Amino acid sequence: MKKMLWLAVAAIVAMCAMVAGCGGQQAEKKELQGISIGVMPDIDSVPIIIAEEKGYFAEEGLKVDIQKFKSAMDRDAALQSGNLDGAISDMLAVAFAKAGGFDVKVTSYTDGTYKLIAGKDAGASVPQDLAGKDVAVSKNTIIEYVTDRIMASQNMPEDSINKVVIPQIPTRLEMLQNGKLAAATLPEPMGSIAIANGCRFITDSEEMNVNPGVMMFTAKAATDKKAELQAFYRAYNKAVMYLNEHPQDEYMELIIEKSGFPAAAKDALKLPKYREAGLPAEKDISECINWMVQKGLIKQGYTYDELVLDLSK
Repeated sequence: MKKMLWLAVAAIVAMCAMVAGCGGQQAEKKELQGISIGVMPDIDSVPIIIAEEKGYFAEEGLKVDIQKFKSAMDRDAALQSGNLDGAISDMLAVAFAKAGGFDVKVTSYTDGTYKLIAGKDAGASVPQDLAGKDVAVSKNTIIEYVTDRIMASQNMPEDSINKVVIPQIPTRLEMLQNGKLAAATLPEPMGSIAIANGCRFITDSEEMNVNPGVMMFTAKAATDKKAELQAFYRAYNKAVMYLNEHPQDEYMELIIEKSGFPAAAKDALKLPKYREAGLPAEKDISECINWMVQKGLIKQGYTYDELVLDLSK
C-alpha cells in the first residue's frame, strides 16, 4: 500500500510539473515583444504576408507589425529612424547602412528574382544582342548589380550597354512595353508582367546563380529580441510550407490584395519554390561587397561574420 501511495504521489507531482511547464511555455509566448518589419511589393515578402494571414505569427504568440513601402529609400529611412526592427532588403542596402555607421545584421536569404527583359521589338534574345543599346536600371542598386553580373557572365564590359537610369519601377516597365527601351532589368512581379505583355525574357538572377536578396534586422533587435526573431522565423517556415504545398490559385488574390502587386500579376506571375529560412552563401556576400568596393560605393569591404548573424546559436 505504501509503495502504491508513493507511486500515486510521484505521478501527481510529475503531472503538476508538466502542467506548470506548459503554463510556463504559454506565459513565455505571451511575453514576447512585438516586432516591426518593412516589406516592398515583391515576391520576397509573400511568406511574411501568408504567415500573418494564416495566423502563424499568432500561433507563436508573436505580434508582427508589417509596414509596406513603395521605395527602398523610404524603407531604409524608417529602419534607421528606429521605426522598424527589420526589413526585406538586399546586400547593397546592408553594406550602405554599415558604411554609414548603422549596424544591421543579415539573418536569412530571400527568394526574389530579377529579370533582364527585352522589348518586344528590340530583336534581342541573348545579352550580346543588347550591345550598344539602351538598358534601363536604377543606379547603385541591386538592379544595377544584377545587370552588371549578367554582362560579366557573357564577357561583356560594363559599358557595352547604354545604361539608362530610371529609378521608378512602374516607369521602367511602361517605357519598356512602349518600345522606348531595348531592355530593362525588373524585379518580380514586374518582369513576369512584361513577358505576359509581349516582351522577351533574356535571363535572370536565378539562371546566373546570383542571390543578393536578404532579410536584415538592426543589431539592437537581434540582441534585444532574439526570441522574437526565432519565433518570427518559425512562423515564416510554416508559411513557406503552405506556399509550396498549395496551388497558387488558392492564395493569389490574397497576395495581390495584401502585397500591392498589380492585378495583372494574378495571371502573369509564377511564384518560386520558396526555401525555408537559411543563411546566405558566403560567395553571395563577398561578390556583392567586392562589386561595391570596385565601384567606389563603399570605402572598405566587410567579412561574412561582420554582416551575417546566425539566430539559431
